[in-house]
Amino acid sequence: MANFQEMAMFFAINNVEEHENNVPNERQTRNTEYISDPFILSDRLFIKNFRLTKDAVRYLIDLLRPHIIPNTRSSAIDLNTKIFSTLNFLATGSYQSPIGNSKFMVLSQPTVSRCISEVVAALNLPEIFQGWVRFPKNMSELSEIRNEFYKETGFPGIIGCVDCTHVAIVPPSTNLNLNENQYPEYIYVNRKGYHSINVQLICDSKLKILNVNALFPGSTHDIHVWNNSSILQTLQELHRRNHKDFFLLGDSGYPLRQWLLTPIANPTTNAEIYYNQRQMSSRSIIERCNGVLKMRFRCLLKDRTLHYKPEKASLIINACIVLHNICIANNVPLHEDEDEINNLGMIEDDAVLDDNHNINNRNIELTLGRKQRDRVPFPDLV
Repeated sequence: MANFQEMAMFFAINNVEEHENNVPNERQTRNTEYISDPFILSDRLFIKNFRLTKDAVRYLIDLLRPHIIPNTRSSAIDLNTKIFSTLNFLATGSYQSPIGNSKFMVLSQPTVSRCISEVVAALNLPEIFQGWVRFPKNMSELSEIRNEFYKETGFPGIIGCVDCTHVAIVPPSTNLNLNENQYPEYIYVNRKGYHSINVQLICDSKLKILNVNALFPGSTHDIHVWNNSSILQTLQELHRRNHKDFFLLGDSGYPLRQWLLTPIANPTTNAEIYYNQRQMSSRSIIERCNGVLKMRFRCLLKDRTLHYKPEKASLIINACIVLHNICIANNVPLHEDEDEINNLGMIEDDAVLDDNHNINNRNIELTLGRKQRDRVPFPDLV
């Protein structure tokens, strides 16, 4: 009997020790018990929360792993959690605290902020950003994009559509210095009366963004952004080398040039009316691209508003462009959101430029632009 009692006591003590060894402390609880693995979600819910497919996120994790230095502390946040918290923020435009309180994260607001900063900074590294957002660099790539545009629209010669969209930000600091703000606060107020970044986008026929310029305040005119674009210089050089059958499409707020065709202000002939119809129909691709971008990453919507300094907001915009292109490359379907998006931040310019508009007396360029527009061959035009 004594041996039985001793054995029972032994097993009781052993069970207590095993229980104590297996009780998770606060650090273990955060990493094992409360956090669900997002990869166990259904494909539909996964895309709803993170906008990318599971395979695309796995690719993103491998892409960023060499560029985000892991912390050696046992309590450090792992790379997967950093990426998932950032994706959820970009997808929803929510505040950082609700993101951290998600069952997938269980992170404090400062930790979420650091995760977003690390991932956004990595996506803006030249080796990553330029690998995913790049304008064609040779004739073969230009011809391929032009052919795809022609298959999609029937409009010959297009290698991209250009337009600007506004991304709302909180009013920046009034301190005018390089650390706080390079422009006065009021310069960020656009014509609709809210603070924003004026973002120029150029896309191809598949809605892939070929070029983005997110450096200018909201009050900056679209033409000023365009005149300071590296793509303008590329197209000018292309035409100087007599490759004249390549051009962008823009709206009436842009100046007519050989490399940038715009609508005819007051069409009178059937040919001019037909040209305008085709030009506007083809140009709608950039509006669709902007809509898809902001439906995927709702932090860019006007009603969400980026609560960051302008410089950080520009980095977030660039990061969303990279992720958007990854979605396009992987044919990621759009999640069917409940709310209809009405305001995408595309502000129509009231001062429509007509054919007589002249910037810096460039009459020769305007004349050549008219000739380019007049000789666009439409096979189906009778």
